[in-house]
Amino acid sequence: MKKILFLPFLTIPTGHHSVANTLISSLKKRIQGEFASIDFLSYFSPRLERAVTNLYLNWISYSPETYNWAYSYFVYPSSSKKYTQVYERLFLTKMQRLLSEEQPDLIICTQAYPSLLISCLKVQGKIKTPVINVYTDLFINNIWGRMGIDYHFVADVPLKNELVQKYRVPKHQVFITGIPVDEWLAPTTRQPKLFPPYHILIAGGNSGLGNINELLQTLKNSTNFNCTVLCGNNKRLLAKIISWQIKNIYPLPYISSKREMALLYDQVDAIVTKPGGVTISEALRKRIPIFVYSALPGQEQFNQQYLTTQGLVYPLTQEPSAQEQLLSILSDKFKQANWRKRVDSYFDRLERSACEKIVEISDQIT
Repeated sequence: MKKILFLPFLTIPTGHHSVANTLISSLKKRIQGEFASIDFLSYFSPRLERAVTNLYLNWISYSPETYNWAYSYFVYPSSSKKYTQVYERLFLTKMQRLLSEEQPDLIICTQAYPSLLISCLKVQGKIKTPVINVYTDLFINNIWGRMGIDYHFVADVPLKNELVQKYRVPKHQVFITGIPVDEWLAPTTRQPKLFPPYHILIAGGNSGLGNINELLQTLKNSTNFNCTVLCGNNKRLLAKIISWQIKNIYPLPYISSKREMALLYDQVDAIVTKPGGVTISEALRKRIPIFVYSALPGQEQFNQQYLTTQGLVYPLTQEPSAQEQLLSILSDKFKQANWRKRVDSYFDRLERSACEKIVEISDQIT
């Protein structure tokens, strides 16, 4: 029986974990095997993982500008080289030990740091296990391992071109799969509603971060919108909205069930969200018009740049009001039709699903 090891990063519910869990759920229906998902940093040191998680959440909340600078400096450009060398020295032996203990037949990295270490071990000839990078954003940062990685699953054509042209990754090793989403989220054929009131889903990610409160102030008591707000694990935000006792704003805590999320997606006319790779991919799959109201520093800002350039989202600006911007798009059948064409074009560019390709790769492993 084959064993497939997934390597996300940190224990907070992020896109890295969501994609790993989605793929495991789908693969269990198709492959008789053993599946494991391990946060490497917790394996190395639970105390260090907790410290890094707390630092990350506090940093992006209280000093997003400095976090964005640090992210851009250490993760995106070539200046990350010295930083990654330190990371390799600290954790490489421990990663080798983890793989020796787990003895996987296939390794799937859904985050850059484990991929970096696996790449080093592969280049050094210390492991021969097939490895897949599943990229969970709409750009590729400089930390991801490339040498020695056997397969790359990317979100769109420009990312494949980047790996092939800039990093000399063989073309036959790169597959345009999109960012994997749960199978419950089947594509929806929907007729756009062109008149209010509109049912708007407002999502702040699993941690309930972002300028949700500021946005809701502009939609309070509006007769044009009924808002369902996903507060994630942010209990303070949930309690605050409940205390308002406003009829057109309904808050929800963290929803773990993908089936429940699929039903919710089918009920709404639009989503207002941050540009997280998984949430955006889910909304695109359900053909829900997407409005981006804020982006967390770092990867989400890079995602937003790509999505805006491709015309797949509508950024909400300071002026005019959020209400006016929402109404101007949702009530215009021509704008909605053009958006749907761009979304259809995006899905036409996908070559195959990540799950299908993993099954194929697994079948080839002896």
